[in-house]
Amino acid sequence: MSCPTWETDPDLALAAIDRMRVSPGSAAPEGHQADLAAERERLIGEISAMLEGDPEVQGQFLAGAHGASVLMPGRERTKTNCVKFIQEGRMAAREFGRRMVERGVFPEVTSFAMLRFSEQRQAIDNAEGWRETIERRQEVFDTASSRQEPFVIVGEAEPLSSWARRDAVIVEPVGSGDSIQGMSGCPGISEGRARVILDSHDPTALEPGDVLIAPLTDPSWTPLFVPAAGVVVDVGAALSHAIIVSRELGIPCVVSATDATKRIPDGARVRVDGDTGVVTVLEV
Repeated sequence: MSCPTWETDPDLALAAIDRMRVSPGSAAPEGHQADLAAERERLIGEISAMLEGDPEVQGQFLAGAHGASVLMPGRERTKTNCVKFIQEGRMAAREFGRRMVERGVFPEVTSFAMLRFSEQRQAIDNAEGWRETIERRQEVFDTASSRQEPFVIVGEAEPLSSWARRDAVIVEPVGSGDSIQGMSGCPGISEGRARVILDSHDPTALEPGDVLIAPLTDPSWTPLFVPAAGVVVDVGAALSHAIIVSRELGIPCVVSATDATKRIPDGARVRVDGDTGVVTVLEV
């Protein structure tokens, strides 16, 4: 049985909206956006004034600042359109999987992912032998999923059998006063109760003012950002989902905080410094 999500369960969706409603007025995204926009314009004006002695350089700077304000939203819109397109394909694929389960060809609805597109067509015409192929490939996939891949691979990767099991990887949790160095995602400093959330199924897991600690995020996580006082993710780059949404909402964000979900105790009080990328545990 699949877990209910805010997308499929109206009660969960309403509960998530309630969480957003009881957030303090100071957490309103509109206010954060206005503050960040005002600060951006202030900095642009300040730097532009410093470059008045060199009109050519000043013009290049102003053009770059304007280009960033136009291109960044455009990039996010492109990502959004891609996600919508992929979702349309996913819906069709899951319906195909459901029908193949009914025929006894697929063991699971998502087994379509274990076949190439051309093989899926062959399986529709002739179901013989495909279930065994799917189960064999699924076993390989599950084995790979259970292993901790090297952080960096130079040249040829070591055999999968040599990779440590994920459940055998031990990390030392941080205590009061300890910090994790990540990368600055969105400026600002906030404090709150850490909530370690490993999937986005339940958007009510976060209370207003909590700090979201996640392995990574994608659009399905977005409702969890609204009541959050800060966001910390294990991985992420300069234009990752967590950073873009945090900037849109004006939430301090730190990405690439390696193993934060394993090292930061759930319920601990933490400080998120989006300026320096440092996450500090204040009290366990």
